[in-house]
Amino acid sequence: MTGFKLLARRWVLAALALTAAGTVIGTPARAATLEEIKARGYMVVATEDDYKPFEFLEDGKPTGFDNELLVELRKFVPFEIRQEIIPWSGILAGVASGKYDMALTAVIITKPRMETLAFTTPIADATHFYVKRKDDSSIKEIKDLTGKKVGVQTGSAQLDKLPELQVMLDKTGGKLGEVVQYGSYPEAYQDLALGRLDYVVNTIINLRSLVKDKPEVFELGQAVSGRTVPAWAIKKGNTELVELINAFLAEQKKNGNLAKLQEKWFGQSFPDLPVHFEP
Repeated sequence: MTGFKLLARRWVLAALALTAAGTVIGTPARAATLEEIKARGYMVVATEDDYKPFEFLEDGKPTGFDNELLVELRKFVPFEIRQEIIPWSGILAGVASGKYDMALTAVIITKPRMETLAFTTPIADATHFYVKRKDDSSIKEIKDLTGKKVGVQTGSAQLDKLPELQVMLDKTGGKLGEVVQYGSYPEAYQDLALGRLDYVVNTIINLRSLVKDKPEVFELGQAVSGRTVPAWAIKKGNTELVELINAFLAEQKKNGNLAKLQEKWFGQSFPDLPVHFEP
């Protein structure tokens, strides 16, 4: 089975799994409105446990770009914010089911996700690139990825956007190789370093952080997607909560703190981010 056919089969299986899961998670309590959040006195946000530089744990304490913004958000809203730090796999389903009021993490905006989720103003540019082992001389540009084994995170936008890479490979007569899915990106990076993968696809921000931390092991490649942006995610229809969070982000942009944190964690600011993004 070719890599692209295998990928398509996995997409079908994933879609069936989500459909089945929907019969279980689609019936719990709906997401609380902003009025209800104010009445109960708190909102619940979910952040990831290992997605550097957006969110990660250092000496047992949450840190990273989103966690620093969370400190400021707690000062902005008139209620308590309770944080749950969990693996990526449980975040979006938790928001869609009403378990969490917001995914305070870098959620890539995609059309399928917009069917059940609403998104805040984008918080960065997260166009997808590939990373390879520094000592792998067989990969120098996009065409060299043909037939190579690639690692991505399960349920990620990076997985969903691999067809864009296939289109790029088509132009040189190439084809997508075997796609290996991981529960978290650190697992994929480890397999890449050990030679079990040929390359990994992730956002430019995450990969720059990886290469900065381990320049002797990894090397950044080229873009494998069109422009991609992440934002925080809220259940679709919760308009007033989206507006409140957007007001917070607008204030952070106006006072310069958003650009300051982008420079600190990403190595650059993104002054041209759209207020709304249509994938």
